[in-house]
Amino acid sequence: MATMHTNQSILLAGASGVLGRHIARALTDAGHKVTGLGRGKDNGVRADLMDRDALLRAVDGHRFDTVIHAATALRKPPMRHSGMHATDALRVGGTAHLVEAAQAVGARRFVAESMVFGYGYGDHGARPVTEDDPFGPPGASPELERHIAAMRTKERLTLGTEELDGIALRFGLFYGPGGTDALLTLLRKRQLPVPDDGGRVLPWVELSDAARAVVAAVERGRPGQAYNVADRTPLGFRAHVLCVAEEFGLAKPMTVPRWLMKPMSYAHTVMSTTLRVSTAKAERELGWTPVYPSSREGLAAMRAAVR
Repeated sequence: MATMHTNQSILLAGASGVLGRHIARALTDAGHKVTGLGRGKDNGVRADLMDRDALLRAVDGHRFDTVIHAATALRKPPMRHSGMHATDALRVGGTAHLVEAAQAVGARRFVAESMVFGYGYGDHGARPVTEDDPFGPPGASPELERHIAAMRTKERLTLGTEELDGIALRFGLFYGPGGTDALLTLLRKRQLPVPDDGGRVLPWVELSDAARAVVAAVERGRPGQAYNVADRTPLGFRAHVLCVAEEFGLAKPMTVPRWLMKPMSYAHTVMSTTLRVSTAKAERELGWTPVYPSSREGLAAMRAAVR
């Protein structure tokens, strides 16, 4: 394992986001000093990642050991492809600007949030995908290529910038405190119809488990490497939603034909994907294992915390 010193000074882009709040808490608990970077007033460094000049002015005079990119443009779950466009732009332009900012503040390490969908949407079969499999293959349509190209570029900037020890964490779908709330709202309003999974499964990861993986990457990640981060129990989207409904005592969502979801183009693509990933590399090199091996355990803990 490559080990960085503890008690680091860390600049966290996206600190006020759903994942960012979990990361900030986990880093602080591990003894690191965290400064948030974002547009909100609660951030220690206020700037928009998409505004390069303003970002570089904002970080001028600051010094940090590590920079973490957990910023997202998502404010709600994306239903259509257009709902991903701002995040696509952030993954490209925002990452390039943040890499410049990391160099300007003298950071040695750069850790970026990536996603398992960078392996491609569609049916990946029963074999768990590893980090040795191609990342960023051509998309099957112009819209899918737009999303995958953005993830491809984000990792290239993260892992290929000289003078930075870049590490990419390829997360499964997030759930947990702050992440499951949108599903709960839709379930309570009976506004979440979902098609049968038909044997399809996706990787999931509870948000605090994801945050612990970020801490492990900061402290022990190997420069230039990517790591899959997911729990041990891949589930189809409907199966996950059923777990949410059961745990919180809500009515089951309505089952609809898959074709009925086509107007919600991005959600339809995700729900039509089959993907399993191996986390052996993260377990071996980062010393990370999920506290919650499945959505059921993570959701039960979330429910217990609000009682």
